[in-house]
Amino acid sequence: MPRDTTTFDTSAAITRSLLGWGVVAGPFYLVVALVLALTRPGFDLSRHALSLLMLGETGWLQRVNLILTALMVLVAAFGIKRAVRNGRGLAMAVLTAVYGVCLVLSAIAAPDPAGGFPADAEQGDVSVSGILHLLFGAIGFVALAAAALAYFRWASGCGDRGHAVLGLVCGIVILLGFAGGAVLAQSSFGVALLWLAVLAGWLWLALACAKLYTVVPHPVVAQRASASTE
Repeated sequence: MPRDTTTFDTSAAITRSLLGWGVVAGPFYLVVALVLALTRPGFDLSRHALSLLMLGETGWLQRVNLILTALMVLVAAFGIKRAVRNGRGLAMAVLTAVYGVCLVLSAIAAPDPAGGFPADAEQGDVSVSGILHLLFGAIGFVALAAAALAYFRWASGCGDRGHAVLGLVCGIVILLGFAGGAVLAQSSFGVALLWLAVLAGWLWLALACAKLYTVVPHPVVAQRASASTE
């Protein structure tokens, strides 16, 4: 009688594993950051950007959070490159990787104190570190928005209208949210816009990686062997 055998596609399994980190990255960052925000005296989620958590004695915790999240983003970017082997896939991968690198650089260059946080720090001073933090943040968000728009073009080419709209909307929200938040950073409305940009970015990365996960063939492939003589 014929018997079924299976083969294991290691390359597909690795690609799927890499993409999985793109789904994990956003929730990981947000959960850790929210725990830190809710346990830091004087920190107000309605008035302070999460980046301010890098300041103070326990600021290293938020730095580690950023760096670990950045590593997940970089791994996901490599997964995107492996999943979509054409020009648009390369564009998505490179732009996502740029965002990951900017997260690392933003963790190294801390922001300046703002909005009365930390309470014991001098307010209003502008430092080189603070300027670099804003610069890396701007480059990162623009790159992430561009990656979402590249995803919009890829999904459109595949005929997937739902994911195409996702990429387009998230890309626009990321750009407008960050720009508005940067201009109005000292107000609650500005902080809310930054939150909107951050959430739109993580939403896009998670859903895009989940979609690409389904595009990659399942690593376990069933094959029909020749008839057994047993």
